[in-house]
Amino acid sequence: MKASTSSWLILIVLSVVWGSSFILMKRGMEVFSADEVGGLRIAIAFVFLLPFFLKKQQINFKKNWKGLVLMGIFGNLIPAFLFTTAEIQISSSLAGMLNALTPLFTIVVAVVWFKDKFKTIQVIGILSGLVGAVLLLLFNEGGDASQNIMYSLLVVLATICYAVSINGIKHYLSGMNSISATMGAFAITGPMALAYLFFRTDFINDLKTNDLALKAFGYVSILAIVGTALSVIIYNTLIKNAGALFASTCTYLIPVVAVIWGLVDGETVNLVQMGGVIVIILSVYLINRR
Repeated sequence: MKASTSSWLILIVLSVVWGSSFILMKRGMEVFSADEVGGLRIAIAFVFLLPFFLKKQQINFKKNWKGLVLMGIFGNLIPAFLFTTAEIQISSSLAGMLNALTPLFTIVVAVVWFKDKFKTIQVIGILSGLVGAVLLLLFNEGGDASQNIMYSLLVVLATICYAVSINGIKHYLSGMNSISATMGAFAITGPMALAYLFFRTDFINDLKTNDLALKAFGYVSILAIVGTALSVIIYNTLIKNAGALFASTCTYLIPVVAVIWGLVDGETVNLVQMGGVIVIILSVYLINRR
């Protein structure tokens, strides 16, 4: 399937959107706490999708509950909190680079949980990707090294959650279009996020008392609506127009965008870390080879 000019444009836009997610979290956390940003990301996306959900009543929760729970909890809710908590200690650029581990763990989960078959080249890709991850974890500059590793591992755990979600979608939601699946997943996690925000956080007070709160809320809203809700629709369009293999190129571009944003924001990326993310990207290429 040949990619058209419009497909390339969608790919670039999607890569910029997802690659910018990490700096948007950082901007939101200038006013709100890590758990408030995580909760707001899910809650705002849910509220944005709610009118579409009310209009489309054909979602069969009884039939598709396994896939929707895996997609909602592991694909959205848990990672939203893990990423923001991690960025308390590590840079947004490092979070973006570690996010590239998702395809590696997707293969691992598929083999371990769903007993999918794998090729030797994929094993080589997984092992080399883990080497790249170790380089990122051990050579992170600034702060306490052991603390940095602990917080970095939260991002690694988030990529494992993504991997569980991706495999759940593949095995349990293959007959459901991505828009309905997204609405169904947020119908599960959205109320949970709203309840957490109103009963376990003080974000309302932050909105009222902090002069920068509306600006930070705007950043989180962009993260939630564009980077979480609409991006699934855009990605689905890309897969239909150009194929899944072309769409997977996002994996290579997201860390690049995240690093660029980090450098613009004054973050430091050393040569070893750059080497580590290059190793991870090459490992993803090996995993995706046909």
